Amino acid sequence: MVEKTFLLEILTPEKTLFKAKVLSIQLPGVSGPFTLLYNHAPMIAILTKGMVKIIDSSLDKHNYSINEGVLEVKDNSVVVLTQSVV
Repeated sequence: MVEKTFLLEILTPEKTLFKAKVLSIQLPGVSGPFTLLYNHAPMIAILTKGMVKIIDSSLDKHNYSINEGVLEVKDNSVVVLTQSVV
């Protein structure tokens, strides 16, 4: 079976908050929460204040509360840039 994971990086101006292979990520978009999975189409999105919910390749769950940010999805890689994490 092919592992359907993608690389996720969550970056703040101070540090890399999270970097790992994940199965899914749910993010707070301006039109409401949305989920990204393996092979998602390329996109850029604006994020609002809310929870980032991650399920990593080991099925562990990670949650971060962000104020706002942007993300880029390209070639099974997701980069989230956020000003601050609360």
